[in-house]
Amino acid sequence: MIYYDTTKMGAAKHRSGLMRLSSRIREELGSLVTEVAWDGGAKAFGLGKGERVPFASGDWLFSVEQFSEAERPGFRAFLANPPCRLAAMFHDAIPVRWPHITWPQSVQRHPEYMKMLAAFERTWAISDATRRDFTEFWRWQGVTPKSAPAVIELGADFDRGNRVQRDPLLPRGRPALLCVGIVEPRKNQTFLFDVAEELWRGGLDFELHVVGRVNPHFGPPIVARMKALQRREPRFQFHAAAGDRELARLYAGASAVVFPTIAEGCGLPLLEALWRGVPCVCSDLPVLRENADAGGCLIAAVNDAADWRAKLRTVLTDRDVALRLQREAMARPLPRWADTARTLSAGLRTD
Repeated sequence: MIYYDTTKMGAAKHRSGLMRLSSRIREELGSLVTEVAWDGGAKAFGLGKGERVPFASGDWLFSVEQFSEAERPGFRAFLANPPCRLAAMFHDAIPVRWPHITWPQSVQRHPEYMKMLAAFERTWAISDATRRDFTEFWRWQGVTPKSAPAVIELGADFDRGNRVQRDPLLPRGRPALLCVGIVEPRKNQTFLFDVAEELWRGGLDFELHVVGRVNPHFGPPIVARMKALQRREPRFQFHAAAGDRELARLYAGASAVVFPTIAEGCGLPLLEALWRGVPCVCSDLPVLRENADAGGCLIAAVNDAADWRAKLRTVLTDRDVALRLQREAMARPLPRWADTARTLSAGLRTD
């Protein structure tokens, strides 16, 4: 039996990247797994309605969530003497590497969470960069993990549909850039605004659309900047609560999707843009290069305004380059969530 940890997913009120990842994996695993959640009062996993999970020693508990003793009272003792086999997927070490721009609760939780993962018998990192970060952290902390983590590919088919074959003549009209991601310093939207304003002042005519929920701790100053920009620049629009249909419309009209981020665990939105056949311009981060180097992307130096202006000007004005990137995006093989689920199920065999 494979038990799937949905402690946070079941109570989530927003669709963060982690929640989307958890739900898509759950969908693809289907009847292979049974959902369970940690009951802090009982200090045990439950099936609902007060029923505890009847773990057998050969069963697996699989989690893609982040956790700590404070959030799950009794969880440390559970991991120290588990009634079954433990497996997990882990995402990034951003709260440890970038604490000054990370949600304080995550900064407090993350070192303990990373240490707890060393107790799991089987682990998968969502990128090779993340695998290296965790391995280096464990070495630094003098922690020996039960097994060496593997790397797993995440699915690009966020909309559960087939690959989009874009018309090479599209999009028509004024070109548009699209930036997708939570509004916070890590995603570097304010840097993108500076670059866009320089290009507008230089006479380049294009739209810029930003989509994402707002980080309540770090987001308000960025929202204030966006509101001011939107008042004086009609070619800029912020879509705070874009649903799937609205997001699909924005992807369809985009000349490129841009990721000026300074830190990522995987960069899943980049894969999702390529799935739709949309070229990307992204920061030169090792984790993004894992997905960008195979085609469809221009890579710009992190926080290098001149390089970003040049790359964005190219993708907006050079038709030959734009078409080449679009062809590369549509032609390259990309993983599906079903592939992710198959890798997991193969690693969690209970026979």
